[in-house]
Amino acid sequence: MEEEMKDKDLRKRVPYHIQRDVLDELGVDQVAEKSDFKISAKEKFREAVRCTGPRFKSCFLSFVPLLTWLPRYPFRENAIGDLISGISVGIMHLPQGMAYALLAAVPPVFGLYSSFYPILIYFIFGTSKHISVGTYAVMSVMIGSVTERLAPDSDFMIPGNDTNSTSLDIVSRDAERVKIAATVTFLSGIFQLLLGLVRFGFVVTYLSEPLVRAYTTAAAIHVIVSQLKYSFGINPQRYSGPLSLIYTIIEDCALLGQTNIGTLVVSIVTIIGLVAAKELSALAARKIPIPIPVELITIIIATVVSWQMDLKTEYGVEVVGKIPSGLQAPVAPAVSLLGSMVGDAFALAVVGYGISNSLAITLFRIFALKYAYKVDSNQELIALGLSNSIGGLFNCFAISCSMSRSMVQVSTGGKSQVAGAISALVILVILLKIGELFEELPKAVLAAIIYVNLQGMMKQFGDIRSLWRTNKVDMVVWVMTLILTVLFNPDMGLAASIAFSILTVVFRTQLPKYSILGQVPGTDIYKPVEDYNQVKEIPGIMIFHSSATLYFANAEMYIDALYEKTGVDVAKLLSHKKKLEAKRLRKEKKAAKKAKKEAKKRAKEAVKAAEGEEPKFSDTDESGEEAEANGDVHKLSVKEPKDVAAVEVGPDPDTDTTLPQAIILDLSPVNFLDTVGMKTLRNIYKDYGEAGVQVYFCGCQRGVVESMEKGDFFNEKVTKSILFSSVHDAVLYCQQGNSEEVIQGTHL
Repeated sequence: MEEEMKDKDLRKRVPYHIQRDVLDELGVDQVAEKSDFKISAKEKFREAVRCTGPRFKSCFLSFVPLLTWLPRYPFRENAIGDLISGISVGIMHLPQGMAYALLAAVPPVFGLYSSFYPILIYFIFGTSKHISVGTYAVMSVMIGSVTERLAPDSDFMIPGNDTNSTSLDIVSRDAERVKIAATVTFLSGIFQLLLGLVRFGFVVTYLSEPLVRAYTTAAAIHVIVSQLKYSFGINPQRYSGPLSLIYTIIEDCALLGQTNIGTLVVSIVTIIGLVAAKELSALAARKIPIPIPVELITIIIATVVSWQMDLKTEYGVEVVGKIPSGLQAPVAPAVSLLGSMVGDAFALAVVGYGISNSLAITLFRIFALKYAYKVDSNQELIALGLSNSIGGLFNCFAISCSMSRSMVQVSTGGKSQVAGAISALVILVILLKIGELFEELPKAVLAAIIYVNLQGMMKQFGDIRSLWRTNKVDMVVWVMTLILTVLFNPDMGLAASIAFSILTVVFRTQLPKYSILGQVPGTDIYKPVEDYNQVKEIPGIMIFHSSATLYFANAEMYIDALYEKTGVDVAKLLSHKKKLEAKRLRKEKKAAKKAKKEAKKRAKEAVKAAEGEEPKFSDTDESGEEAEANGDVHKLSVKEPKDVAAVEVGPDPDTDTTLPQAIILDLSPVNFLDTVGMKTLRNIYKDYGEAGVQVYFCGCQRGVVESMEKGDFFNEKVTKSILFSSVHDAVLYCQQGNSEEVIQGTHL
């Protein structure tokens, strides 16, 4: 073991020797033979729209991946695993679909529709072999907020037999809510489809992992609060807008006195039974290859008990109600409602794909590497868009992927989306033959299933502790996303959370770490002097480094940090220099004016003397006294003014510092340069140059150099000779230009 460690240390410390000339940017361009070849925008557009047979075939097959993999489907190897996996996932779709339909505020049967049509569409257009799409809690609660806002119970109250009594028209309300849910789902699918066609899949990069995990946790809180009415058997008023969750909790607490004891008992027993059964199932998973369908067993037992004990009549327990058999014909979306739900639909589109991407793309990548296939993010967006838009025509509500179902699909032997198609067939059988058997299922049981399924999301509160140790900014994003989403609706909370997350990025670029670099002895490596004991500054050379790019938002702070770190405030230095120059000019001008006045006076005296008049001299005029003493007024000469000496003024104590010979700006972190950044660098070069300090730039990326060229940064006096590829080249150039000494690390 010790020998291996020694060998490893030796490999790490292998010496190398490089001897070359110091190269500036021009030298690098010459040695590397920089290419000026560029493809014009016209050529790029022509290439993009060029259509050939092979290219059309490739585009078509990438749009419909089913045609690529299904003809080569290995039936013998994958058929059994996909069959078992499809049945297992289909069984999970039944309770989850019905439960999540309650979140969407639509009858449970429409949750089964949403577990059938979208799966078949994804089977055709999806690129992942292991994802399980279908109903999802967060999407369902967002749909529910739209349906309850646009179709509140108050709009469907009809007068009763008594004068002051009213009753709720449940049939009309549910029909309107189904229409709203289908329409907003259709519109969100169109948004997803358009974003996918224009290759806009990168939009989810603005949804960081902490943001998504906090958002789903906050959405889970919304889900739990929305299901309390089914667990307690109460009927609270529905609130919308900011703080609606708080108002709903207050309303629920006020109605606790009206709790239906039968409903509460059913909820508690179901929750305890589900938690215990899932724990036992997890223990038995090591010995049983197929997961136990705990949720299916639960709804079967609950339905039988409800039917035998007549819970609806005897105890007032609310049940699922009529579940029609068969499938429904497609229905056109309600065009009149589209204008009132554009924002909701776009939020659904982004959240749906964001959740799919953030929760499952990592899972997809693992599976893709393990089973050797590629996942196309833009095609996934198209597949989800088609699933939602076509599903909306069949009265489905918005769907996304589910981590739990995806894991079951893989763990039970699923190898392709054939498993998804089989799960859809399971739902089809339920819709056609079995669905009506669950009409006596208590809604409290479905609410309990939702609670238990959300325990994974609630465990995400543990992210706060881990983020506190690793990245406090991400922790702040997590906490703020949770607070904003809880206080606002999920759609408004998402927008506010994204805005806050982007602001943190801006703040990070505005508050980077500025440092002065020094040389690691004997190397060409330069590190911040404050971080290392052996790193020393190069005498007469200041190397300034910023950890962020340079642009309009931090340009002023960049200059201030440069002045502070280098100890040279060029602005004050130049200001003091200008004051000294102005004072000197005023002195010279005053002295010249006085001398000119004296000359005129002497000229007049000389003229008078020439005419025989006695000149008048002042007592302090030595020439006049000498002339009068000698008695020779005709030989009097005019005294010419002497040259005025420059005024010597003491240095300003604020700017009295030893100036470095050169300053090197390490621009390696700068990946773009806007006009403000360009002006900042130009002013730094100019101001320090006027103060007698030469400025050099190193580590400039190609885009930065091109921006300098386009921005007329270079001219006859300022050339690319001030640009260097590395800090070491710039340092060597400065030293060779000022002395014959060569610093350590010239030859390595």
